[in-house]
Amino acid sequence: MKRVRRPGTELPRLKEPTHQRVSVAALASAPAAASAGPAGGSPGLAAGSPIAPLRRRGLPPLVLASASPRRTELLAQLGLRFRVAPARVTEVLASHLSPRELSLLNAGRKARAAARRFPNALILAADTLVCLGVRQFGKPATRAAAARTLAALAGHTHQVVTGVCLLHPRTGRETLFAETTDVTFRRLSPARIRAYLAAVNPLDKAGAYAIQEQGHLIIARIHGSYTNVVGLPLERLRAVLAAWPTAGARAHRRRN
Repeated sequence: MKRVRRPGTELPRLKEPTHQRVSVAALASAPAAASAGPAGGSPGLAAGSPIAPLRRRGLPPLVLASASPRRTELLAQLGLRFRVAPARVTEVLASHLSPRELSLLNAGRKARAAARRFPNALILAADTLVCLGVRQFGKPATRAAAARTLAALAGHTHQVVTGVCLLHPRTGRETLFAETTDVTFRRLSPARIRAYLAAVNPLDKAGAYAIQEQGHLIIARIHGSYTNVVGLPLERLRAVLAAWPTAGARAHRRRN
């Protein structure tokens, strides 16, 4: 468990608005215009104003219930102090649920698991799914499975869905939302798939890829939130956190 105090340096500062079309050319050229990431450069968004830091006033102590270093880096860009405490729960796989329903279910399970350890904190948990039609792609077990996943996504537009849960155990207040981004893959030859997998570890990534790690090699364009594809829809999250103290005060007045 660790505390994070300052915005991270691994990801470039990302941009608003939430919904944008970003081409493969922008993805390829972005590292030259933004801070380079650890894996050959992290693509950022090509236009818009930087996401403004968020004032902490009125927020309870914040706990990020995630082991993802990318989510830690993204959340740090809001300028908030928070504690990282991964929730150790088994993610549910249920084909009868929609990607949105499933991501929200798993995010809620993670938040409630962390809430037992931090009853006075504001718990933030998230779950990201990659889906193409009715098929859902989790983290591949092997590189061979990763190659099959990339081959299935190649030449198609798939959806990345991130469910987010904010839970304040002491008051029982809970906010759930989900964000969806369309990601269009290039046509990928077996040689390009092998080259991508040689450059990136796919085994800890839903869909066997990471947009911020050599994403321009396989992605033609995206429509929606870039940060959502990384694993946390930062633009939407900032708006929800900014409204949290005000909305909580209104709810308190209604109860009284």
